[in-house]
Amino acid sequence: MGIFGGLKNLGLGNMEGMDLYEEPKKEQEKQKPAAAAAPKIQEKDLIYDRSFVCPVCDSPFTAKIMKSNKARLLGTDQDLRARYDGIDAVKYDVVMCPVCAYAAIIRFFPSVTSSQAKLIREKISQNVVLTKYDEEIYSYEQAMERYKLALVNAVVKRAKAGEKAYICLKSAWVLRGYRESLQESGDYDRNFTDQLERQEEEFLENAYKGFSEARQSEMLPICGMNGITVDYLVAVLAMRFKDYNVAIKLLSVVITSSGTSPRIKDRARDMKDQIQRELKKQ
Repeated sequence: MGIFGGLKNLGLGNMEGMDLYEEPKKEQEKQKPAAAAAPKIQEKDLIYDRSFVCPVCDSPFTAKIMKSNKARLLGTDQDLRARYDGIDAVKYDVVMCPVCAYAAIIRFFPSVTSSQAKLIREKISQNVVLTKYDEEIYSYEQAMERYKLALVNAVVKRAKAGEKAYICLKSAWVLRGYRESLQESGDYDRNFTDQLERQEEEFLENAYKGFSEARQSEMLPICGMNGITVDYLVAVLAMRFKDYNVAIKLLSVVITSSGTSPRIKDRARDMKDQIQRELKKQ
């Protein structure tokens, strides 16, 4: 019958099965509706249209730029590619004038001499046929098109090796992000993703060549990176292309430098250990 048996006679029959020691709070939680799931972060909410004036043709225009204070950093790849929640930030690093097709990574965009502008107008602006896009965000295809224009502009204006290497590095990151997005979707052509991976490798190889040259010939900082960061990055690329002697030498510099962050030192030690294991197998 239970300890509450007989409550029916008092008009409280619906309470005869109560748990004597059930906490009131728990009862309230049972009655409380489930909280709605947090809305998924949309890429379009993490970008904005920023105004620019082209230093080559003086045309005003806007380009989509990431809101750096809104995007949440998830981590970085070994080669320092940053990963954010809801957006692939590297897609928004190139600024391109829609009138004359001058394009550059945003940190380099304003820095054009009159002689460089003349070369761009003669060799690019007079011949280029730009694709028009109306989407709210930059697709990976559009992002790669912008990076290729940035790279050809860098060659035409005779940019330093560091700038060209930086464009190659970020182009590789775009291709990696593209491939990862397709693989995550589960609906992709294996041949196409393999092609993207080969293209990424080619850009990384050119980045390695360019940064190695810049390290010997350019003043620091290079593309905003201090000497430790450049040495670490070149070491990562050297390791990728099995140039182990260069990688070990630079990693040793990074590990022993007092200015290296603990996170980078740990990564450098892990990489050095990995290389030594690879050398033992040979």
